Amino acid sequence: MVDEDPREKIAREPMHARQILAIGILTVCTAVEGFDVYAISFAAPGIAEAWQIDRATLGIVLAMDLVGMSIGSVLLGLLADRFGRKPTILACLAIMATGMWWASRAGSVLDLSAARFFTGLGVGGLLATSSAIASELANDRRRSLSVTVLIGGFSLGAIAGGALVSELFAQNYRWETAFEVGAFATTILIALVLLFVPESMAFLCERHPKNALERLNRILLDQGRSPIDKLPLRPLPSHGRVSGLAREVRRAALFLALAFFMYMVSLYFLMKWIPKLVADMNYPPAAAGGVLVWAHIGGLIGTIVISLLSQVWSVRPVVIAAFVCGAAAVGTFGRFSQELVSLTAIAAAAGFFIIGANSGFYSIVAQSFPSQLRAAGTGFVIGVGRAGSAAGPIAAGLLFEAGWSLNAVSIIMALGCLIAAFVVTSLAQPSASDVADGRFRLS
Repeated sequence: MVDEDPREKIAREPMHARQILAIGILTVCTAVEGFDVYAISFAAPGIAEAWQIDRATLGIVLAMDLVGMSIGSVLLGLLADRFGRKPTILACLAIMATGMWWASRAGSVLDLSAARFFTGLGVGGLLATSSAIASELANDRRRSLSVTVLIGGFSLGAIAGGALVSELFAQNYRWETAFEVGAFATTILIALVLLFVPESMAFLCERHPKNALERLNRILLDQGRSPIDKLPLRPLPSHGRVSGLAREVRRAALFLALAFFMYMVSLYFLMKWIPKLVADMNYPPAAAGGVLVWAHIGGLIGTIVISLLSQVWSVRPVVIAAFVCGAAAVGTFGRFSQELVSLTAIAAAAGFFIIGANSGFYSIVAQSFPSQLRAAGTGFVIGVGRAGSAAGPIAAGLLFEAGWSLNAVSIIMALGCLIAAFVVTSLAQPSASDVADGRFRLS
């Protein structure tokens, strides 16, 4: 038995196979989460046709899961800091699976909207919690890369699930199929997380829940490490200390939340509306879904490229450049050509920059909070920002219904990425000690 703080060992030593496996499963969770979010986009043309709903109403339906995500990110992020990362992740997956099965059986706009809102609660909580635990599972060297890969799973899920659903649509188009696929995949993941994803060591060391020492030693032994004979000293429960930390990061958190909000407006306008917009250009649902799949293929490539660039350069200027290029791509969608090849190419370029930027932005957020506030802080930024993801599809639907052209709406929605770039620019480059302590300063 040794007394060394296990968090320090995890931070400096090479990663064990069990750590890599757990991060891999969390990445698959994020992939399924990505498909669950975009299932409504693939189903949108069929829903609009079957129920004869206008674009304004469709925009609200498209955004209901995003509203749920905003609330779930904040509330379930707080629960993860209080009750643990693993039980929160399991609860989120259960909520998502239930919501997807519910959506597949919905018989009205109100019923479907409620199901999507419920699904979004789980999605929002899972994204905030999984990024926190992935950051805590990884060592110092691979922490940023682990979070970036985790977020990249979001696009991978949209690609794989979207390709499968598009093929099923081509054979026998039923919009309910999209939700059935997501529900099945989400249900399977509950067992994998239960078996192979451990509780966060940082949580066990800082919160000292019941049987914390036994649970911590079990994790250490599974990773081939020496057990400890006593828990590290628990941080002082003084509210003043936490409040002091909160004061240090509050302004930066607000800036990050604002940037995320505006960025989400651009991202989810395009990603939620692509299949419906392309279908309205007289292309079949399978082809329309294929354009969205290519947007996420571009996003996956962008995630990989930005991940590699962030290993060479500071992630902040890379993200800013991606925001600017993403704005250009969103603003030109459908502007110069409505040929399927051109639409696909622009969608892929938009995905490359704006989804790729998402992975880098999450890395910035994860580094901006100390461990005892990480899930809650990440949940706050994501939760506030997700309001922008809901605002994008709703605002676009209202503008379309008011008679605005696709060209005009695309330009308006693209401004979100430009504003996000400006806000992130106002965050000063952190020093090494700031990164270590989880603090960013404002210019």
